[in-house]
Amino acid sequence: MVLPMPDSSNQRHHETRLMIFMSIARCARRRARPWYHAAMRLRTRLNLVVAGLSAAFVIVLIAAEVQSTRNSVREEIEAANRVASQLLGRLAAVYSQVGGPDLVLQFLQQLGRVRANEVSLQSAAGEILYQSPPATYKAGREAPVWFAHLLAPQPAKYTFPLRGGVLLVVQAQPSRAVLDAWDDVTRLSAIAAAMFVVANALAFWSVKRALEPFPVIADGLERIQQGDLAFRLPSLAGAEAHAIGAAFNRMAQAVQDKVLAERKAHDAEARLEERREMASLADQRVEEERRLIAHELHDEFGQSVTAIRSLALAIASQGGMRDPATGDIARLISEEAARLYDAMHGLIPRLTPLSLDTLGLAATLESLVRDWQRRHPSVALSLRRELPIELGPSITLAIYRVVQEGLINALRHARASRVDIAVQCDARRIVATVADDGIGLPADWSRPGHFGLRGLSDRVQQLGGTFTVGNQAGRGVCLSADIPLGDQA
Repeated sequence: MVLPMPDSSNQRHHETRLMIFMSIARCARRRARPWYHAAMRLRTRLNLVVAGLSAAFVIVLIAAEVQSTRNSVREEIEAANRVASQLLGRLAAVYSQVGGPDLVLQFLQQLGRVRANEVSLQSAAGEILYQSPPATYKAGREAPVWFAHLLAPQPAKYTFPLRGGVLLVVQAQPSRAVLDAWDDVTRLSAIAAAMFVVANALAFWSVKRALEPFPVIADGLERIQQGDLAFRLPSLAGAEAHAIGAAFNRMAQAVQDKVLAERKAHDAEARLEERREMASLADQRVEEERRLIAHELHDEFGQSVTAIRSLALAIASQGGMRDPATGDIARLISEEAARLYDAMHGLIPRLTPLSLDTLGLAATLESLVRDWQRRHPSVALSLRRELPIELGPSITLAIYRVVQEGLINALRHARASRVDIAVQCDARRIVATVADDGIGLPADWSRPGHFGLRGLSDRVQQLGGTFTVGNQAGRGVCLSADIPLGDQA
C-alpha cells in the first residue's frame, strides 16, 4: 500500500515566494533613494542591503519550506503507519486463524513492501521469519543524516501477536519521504539561489543605472565651487535625475547672473569712485587755478589798474589846465580804470574768496551777504551762523559754495523777496541751508543741465555728506547741505 504525500501547500508556498520577492524589490527601490555621498560607497551599501535582504528572505523561505515539509512528513508517516498497522494487523490475525503462520507468511510475501513502513514477522524465539524487501523507489540514495534527524518523526512501532506464537511487527520507515523532502528542498534552494543571483544582478544593475547621474552632479557642484559658473549639466537619464539636473542648471544660471550683476555693480562702483576721485582732483585743480587767477587779479592787475588810474588822475590834474581835451581824456581813463577795478573786485569772490584764508568762513559769509544786499536792496537777506573756529579748507570752501550758489540762484531766478541763510554746526556735522520765498523750481528743473547744482552735489558727496534741493511746502526753494565733520575737515 502506497500513500501519496499531501501537496496542498504548494500553492501557498508559491504565493509566499512571490510576496517575498515583491517585498525585496520594494525595499531595494526604497533603499536606492537616499542622496549621494560617494558613488561607490552608496552603490556598495545599497547592493549589500539588497543582497542581505535577499539572502535573509531566501533563508526564511527555505526554513518555512523545511518546517512545512517536516510537518507534512510527520503527518504522512504517522497516518500511513497507523493505517498500515491496523489493516495488516487485522488481515494477519484473520490469516493466522485460518491457516496459521505459514498463510500469514505467504500473505506478506505476496504483499511486498508497504511505503513508509517496515513489516516483519518474528517467531516467539525472536527469529526473523519475514522482512520487507528493500525499497525500489530512489534505491541507493539516502538523505543526509542531519536532515533525516531534522524531519523524521518519533519512531512508531506496532506489534501484533498471532496464532502459533509469532509476532507481526509494523514499524514506520520515513526514509523515502525524507528523501523526497530533501530533493524538494534541494530543488527549492537551487531555484532560490538562481533567483537570488538574478534578482541581485538586476538590483545591482538598477542601482548602478540609478546612481550614474550622481557623479556627474557632484562634478558639476565641484566645478561651480571652483568658480566655473558657466558649467551646465547635460540631460540626465531618469525623471528624478533629470529634475535634479534641471534644478542644478537653474541654480547655476541664477548664481552666474547674480555674480555677473555683482561684478558689474562692483565695476560700476569702482568706475564711479574713480570718476569721483578724478572730479575731486579736477575740482582741486580748478580751485587752485581760481585761487591763482584771483591772486593775479588782486595783486598784479589790481595794482596795474590802480597805477593807470593814478597816472590818469595826475595827467588830468596837471595837463588839464594847459589842454582841456587832454584833461577830459585822462579823466575818462581814470573812470574806466575805476570801473575795471570794481569789476575785478566783484569777480574775485566768484573765483575764490580770498578772505577765507585771512578772515575765515564767518566773516566771508557776512561780506558775501553784505555785497549782495547792496546790489539788491529790495530783497531781505538774513544770515544765522554757529561756526567753530576751524573747519578745514575742504569743508569751508564747500559751505561757502553752497551758500553762494543758493544765494545767487535765489536773487537771479527765484524773484524772491526774502532769503534766509543758516549755517549751524555741532560736534558731528555742519548743516548749511538757503531758503527763499520765490516762485520755486520749474517742473523740468531736474533735466540734464544745472551744472552748478550738480557740482555742489558732487562736492558735498565727496566729503561724505548729503545735498538736497527742492520746492518748499508753501512757497520758494530750500537748498541744504549736511556734511559730517571728520577726517575731511
